[in-house]
Amino acid sequence: MAAISIIIPTLNEQQGIVPFLLKLQSLRAQCELIVADGGSDDNTVVLTGTLVDKVIRSKKGRAIQMNTGAKVASAPLLLFLHADTFLPEDAMSQIDHAIDSGYHWGRFDVKLTGDPLTLIVVAWLMNIRSRWTGIATGDQAIFIQKSLFDQLNGFANISLMEDIELSTRINKLSKPYCSKSKVFTSGRRWINFGVFKTIRLMWWLRLQYFMGASPERLAQLYQKGEFWKI
Repeated sequence: MAAISIIIPTLNEQQGIVPFLLKLQSLRAQCELIVADGGSDDNTVVLTGTLVDKVIRSKKGRAIQMNTGAKVASAPLLLFLHADTFLPEDAMSQIDHAIDSGYHWGRFDVKLTGDPLTLIVVAWLMNIRSRWTGIATGDQAIFIQKSLFDQLNGFANISLMEDIELSTRINKLSKPYCSKSKVFTSGRRWINFGVFKTIRLMWWLRLQYFMGASPERLAQLYQKGEFWKI
């Protein structure tokens, strides 16, 4: 049985899915790779081919897809990985160290890829905030013991903030292992929408979420970048 099940939610990822999965092939001796597709209408599912162990078709929605993948996972540890996020070389040893040290879940620091120097500052602030609050985002490649994930009934079926919602619940039971090793994730949205506009958007969405705003409504605004319409 694999030591870790890596669950990858996908939706129309044909442009980058092959190089992404090729990067994970060296881990397959100890990891089970699971793609949980949310109804792609491109060639995402076809291109995964023999590059993964399981392809699961699911209803659309990142939380739903990750929960669906977790249900078929065979390993005692789960790692949720976005299809534009690349693990550090020492990812497995970092996770082993976390579990051996008594942690039940954790995440990695993040580095945003792209040219603007401001992305370095943004990533640094994200990592500091996460370390201070114990809240992890999906971009940070959350890993968790499957027994704990099942105990918590997985991700809440909401359209946005499912990672923050789960982190908040886990924190009541167990604090995260915060690895300083960095995952590399795309800074494309930050660049396209504007770094400072995106910062304002993300903080405003979080504030509204913690104040009780509907995740479904927030998801609509997130996709459009229209935080002022709340």
